Amino acid sequence: MKNMMMYKETTKVIPLGDDREITISTGKLAKQADGAVVVKQGDTMLLATVVAAKDAKPDVDFMPLSVEYKEKYAAAGRYPGGFLKREARPSDSEILIARLIDRALRPLFPADYHAEVFVTVNLISAAKDIQPDALAGLAASAALAVSDIPFGGPISEVRVSRIDGKFVINPTFSDNARADIDIMVGATIDNILMVEGEMNEVSEADMLEAIKFAHEEIKKQCAVQIELMKELGKDVKRTYCHEVNDEELRQLVIRETYDKVYAVATSASGKQERTEKFEEIEAEFCTRYTEEELAEKLPLIKRYFHDDVLKKAMRRMILDEGKRLDGRRTDEIRPIWCEVGPLPAAHGSAIFTRGETQSLTTVTLGTKLDEKQIDQVLVQGSEQFVLHYNFPPFSTGEAKPARGLSRREIGHGNLAWRALKPMVPVGEENPYAVRVVSDILESNGSSSMATVCAGTLALMDSGLKLKKPVSGIAMGLISDSESDKYAILSDILGDEDHLGDMDFKVAGTRDGITATQMDIKVDGLSYEVLAKALEQARVGRLYIMDKLTDTIAEPREDFRPFVPRIVQITIPSDFIGAVIGPGGKVIQEIQKTTGTTITITEEDNKGIVDIFGENKEGMDAALARIKAIVAVPEVGEVYNGKIRSIVAFGAFVEILPGKDALLHISEIDYKRFETMDETGLKEGDMIEVKLIGMDPKTGKLKLSHKALLPKPEGYEEPEKRERRDRGERSEKRDGKHERREHKK
Repeated sequence: MKNMMMYKETTKVIPLGDDREITISTGKLAKQADGAVVVKQGDTMLLATVVAAKDAKPDVDFMPLSVEYKEKYAAAGRYPGGFLKREARPSDSEILIARLIDRALRPLFPADYHAEVFVTVNLISAAKDIQPDALAGLAASAALAVSDIPFGGPISEVRVSRIDGKFVINPTFSDNARADIDIMVGATIDNILMVEGEMNEVSEADMLEAIKFAHEEIKKQCAVQIELMKELGKDVKRTYCHEVNDEELRQLVIRETYDKVYAVATSASGKQERTEKFEEIEAEFCTRYTEEELAEKLPLIKRYFHDDVLKKAMRRMILDEGKRLDGRRTDEIRPIWCEVGPLPAAHGSAIFTRGETQSLTTVTLGTKLDEKQIDQVLVQGSEQFVLHYNFPPFSTGEAKPARGLSRREIGHGNLAWRALKPMVPVGEENPYAVRVVSDILESNGSSSMATVCAGTLALMDSGLKLKKPVSGIAMGLISDSESDKYAILSDILGDEDHLGDMDFKVAGTRDGITATQMDIKVDGLSYEVLAKALEQARVGRLYIMDKLTDTIAEPREDFRPFVPRIVQITIPSDFIGAVIGPGGKVIQEIQKTTGTTITITEEDNKGIVDIFGENKEGMDAALARIKAIVAVPEVGEVYNGKIRSIVAFGAFVEILPGKDALLHISEIDYKRFETMDETGLKEGDMIEVKLIGMDPKTGKLKLSHKALLPKPEGYEEPEKRERRDRGERSEKRDGKHERREHKK
């Protein structure tokens, strides 16, 4: 009780239905942070903290937001893997969840607020069936809500899935496995901010209904945060001054450069040429100032040139004249060219080029040993299909080194992976581990969707039986709240993404959507506009699909020449140990002598054996060896066996690997042998034998070599001869008895 007086905890409850609830509590943990909350559902708990610098660093004119999401292994009672046995660098999953949080929070900080902000969300307790990523956005927003950091929220993020035809908020892992829609939605109480997820070829209307359903739940969660914020007196935020403006300079920049920029923007020039001309206009304006004056004015000039000239010119030309930077109509797709098989030694390869965006994508097919191993706090196992996305600096003409893997690369790769995943055969339909790698060689808008298209081409080029081709498109939006004008843009450029109000990526087959990602940067986007954007995306996506199928209509009939072949067989689970052998001795010996790679997995009480190799003879030999091990001896079958040992009454012959049977001395030949020495047989000899019997109780097997030899003329089976001899002896006895009786 004494400890309870040392802090004051405030708790709010959000009912989820189905006897589930989320609680938000603050005041107990991490009290030195600007804001800290614990969000709890069941036994799952997230600790979210937020800290902001008191002032902005000099010359910072952007929002320096850092978001980290970390899952503690102790939360689920597990040890981390690896030598150090401690949490190390973030996993791909943690990075993707951090990105989901970041994308929803970032647009809501004031445009002139430039202090460093650090948001940290830790999973500190983990129930095995609750998905913590659905709570992470709520936790981050609640931590901001109970702080005095300026923020235009609150927001929340929820997962909405359609399971058995019914929408469900934040389903469990096990229930979500049955979903045909699985998306994360982030929003304020008024507006959608972010959508990301995967679907099983659903319609645009169904996806829109899922977003609406999610928003209704988000409104409730935002209302609870507002209530908490007011109760704690945190509805008034700190004051700040991070920008110094010069209105006279701003007007001068607009007056001297706007018309020139507008002329370049409407000239339909290429990216590099257009960028150079914009830089020349900015540099020409700066020549009116001395170096000393520029030291003070240059940051302001750059900001005004970007926000009040470049951005405004591009938006006005689209809204007023329907012109885009490269001269296209709003619904027009850039020129596309494709090629399959450009890399002759790869298992599958393709080039997809759309305008100034280009992906060179490869496919590599491997064994189960090549599958990605997953060891997360709550998810363990393996992934048969992986996709990696690389974005080198030269793709945008940047002169800088490539340093490690960026969060952007992980996020873009994950979106393309989700788009293709439902169409890549796995399990018994496909024994191969599949790796797709997209290297972006040029980039000017939507390289993730170029990856989807190039991935489809490369997979079909490899000969893998892709269920259906998948294409993707990135949509944009330019809007004007004052005039209610808006324009939906198909296949956006990089500048249209950067300077526009929406980036909406949609991928799918001809029959429906498989993945989507949307970031909205403007308030009050109506569902009507979203519906129009989705329909325009569908039309554009099908146009791109035609370009793909014109290049390669369906997967190749056979795999490319360099693809190693796999033979897969199923064996009874009882025989798995026999194939592996003591300490792996048997399977290692088969691999060594046949030059193959063999994997065995147990599923549904049966063994799945994959034989992987480049030499058909070696694969056939390995297959024969394994079939021999698991073969069940059948009475009447003939075997070419090896004599393992000689005993006084016969020989033990190995007719199948690990299966010996007795060849009795009487079954070796039609001649009668008194000793085994007379037979001439010795250990190691090969001998053809026939299985003539099996004891149903003991399982002992009886062999015969004699049964395979021609029967000598006049030969009588021992049983017949024995019966005849017994009959003759009986007749003799009967005759003697009759004679004695007669004498009497």
